[in-house]
Amino acid sequence: MNGDVYKFIELVGTSTVGWEDAVKTVVETASKTLRDLRVAEVTELDVRLDKGKIVEYRAKVKLSFKYEKEED
Repeated sequence: MNGDVYKFIELVGTSTVGWEDAVKTVVETASKTLRDLRVAEVTELDVRLDKGKIVEYRAKVKLSFKYEKEED
């Protein structure tokens, strides 16, 4: 069989600094346990508010990584 298989997961990163930092949090955290990350696609950005002020930036990120078949 030729070709590769990739799996997608969605994660949400948060930051009190900004959206870019929230995305970086997702990628850096996921890369500690997932091998061969390929693409990070930001699918949604939002903020959490408290008393009308932004207190947290949130980024929903779809990650793809190469699926490794278990050895027989």
